[in-house]
Amino acid sequence: MASQEEEIKLQLFLLWLQVNGVEFRGCNIKYCDSSKGFGLFSTTNVSDGVFLVVPLNLAITPARVLDDPLLGPPCRAMYEEGEVDDRFLMILFLTVERLRGSNSTWKPYLDMIPSSFGNPLWFTDDEFRELKGTNLYQASISQKKSLLAKFEDKVKNLVPRLLILDGQSEREVAFEDFLWASSVFWTRGLNIPLPLTYIFPEGSEIPASDSISNGLNIASMEGETLCIEGLVPGIDFCNHGIKPAATWEVDSTGTTSGVPLSMFLLSVNSEIGKEITISYGNKGNEVHYPAGALQNDPFADSKTQLLQAQKAELRCLLPKSLLDQGFFPCSSSESNIQECDKNKGPNYSWSGQRKTPSYVNQLVFPEDFMTSLRTVAMQENELFNVQSLLEELVGSEGERVPSEAEVRAAVWEACGDSGALQLLADLLNTKLMDLEEGSGTEESDSKLLEKTDEMMRRNRWASIVYRRGQKQLTRLFLREAEHALQLCLMEEEC
Repeated sequence: MASQEEEIKLQLFLLWLQVNGVEFRGCNIKYCDSSKGFGLFSTTNVSDGVFLVVPLNLAITPARVLDDPLLGPPCRAMYEEGEVDDRFLMILFLTVERLRGSNSTWKPYLDMIPSSFGNPLWFTDDEFRELKGTNLYQASISQKKSLLAKFEDKVKNLVPRLLILDGQSEREVAFEDFLWASSVFWTRGLNIPLPLTYIFPEGSEIPASDSISNGLNIASMEGETLCIEGLVPGIDFCNHGIKPAATWEVDSTGTTSGVPLSMFLLSVNSEIGKEITISYGNKGNEVHYPAGALQNDPFADSKTQLLQAQKAELRCLLPKSLLDQGFFPCSSSESNIQECDKNKGPNYSWSGQRKTPSYVNQLVFPEDFMTSLRTVAMQENELFNVQSLLEELVGSEGERVPSEAEVRAAVWEACGDSGALQLLADLLNTKLMDLEEGSGTEESDSKLLEKTDEMMRRNRWASIVYRRGQKQLTRLFLREAEHALQLCLMEEEC
């Protein structure tokens, strides 16, 4: 149950939304619990499924920041010079508005946002150490260094000058303010499909897509719509759901919502009293291949050229659901297996010298990732064979440039899968050892969690749960890689 202070803040926020043209048509904001805070709940059946309508002029977007009388001029200068991106603009805006305190017109909205967050950037040193060995540990260190550098380089001196010009500041800026603003953006930001006429009003020139992609962080640009990132007060009080109950859409003409240039929340068959959730994106688990491993490779230049020709990347997203398609599935869902078969598309028949592997439809590792691994693991003789195959195809004088598919086929013909799978198994073994160093096995983590009491802080508990999950996931993918390697070696011997 929300405290009296939180209820007062909620009522002020609801009034602020109403004053700014937000329409609640079949839902309201209510307190969920201490871990989730507030959420959006259905209150009545809505025939057209439109539960909430928010005018686009209430959204926090890069354009709003650039048009702001206070932040606009200095931000536009940095923006046009390429010193900052659109995300930084919105994070800076949130930082400044927080420091303006009671003088900010955004105060009712900002007061409803948590003052701290549960991500590792907010952990104590002891809590953070529990993540050692995980991808999240290194990623958090890098992210915090990057944020600190931006704060020292751009925020620390700029914000005080802006607040002096404004004449409204309740205290000095601190790194925690910038960290808070960054966390707000990354936890509440949405991709907003805005009409081009809204971003570039009549009479202004619409630049080519390649000239605005750096500035607007485009997710897509189709027809009359440009998808950009931003915050939408009201809709961003929907919590994330694995199976979301609603989606958001932009109504440029008012045909659906009755409000031109608005963003609305659409939910079908939502039960009265149930929470309305949306998806903020799928956060997959990652297995990273360190690009730096090529630095000491005597054939690094040649391999890099091959990687570029194949449009291959040295990292891969490996969600746990992929394991259902492998040699040791946790689920035997027929739809999963069919989906796996459909996504397998490597060309194994260029010269006919290599047969299609028997295990291809159970290999959980995406072909793009395998392409990268084959190239990185390539031996000198295999590299020579690839070059020879490509010369046969395009001529020794290089009459034309081989296509991506042709280069991939040549690499497959010369290398097969054994080197790639051995490299992958070695990487996963190293990863597992890093995870277990200092914290032990999955069983050790399970015992710690069994002893959990009220004295264990939630962040430490969450770190151990995450760490254990990473160990389990790495071990399961390692088992898949080792089994595939065994089958591959057996087939190569035949």
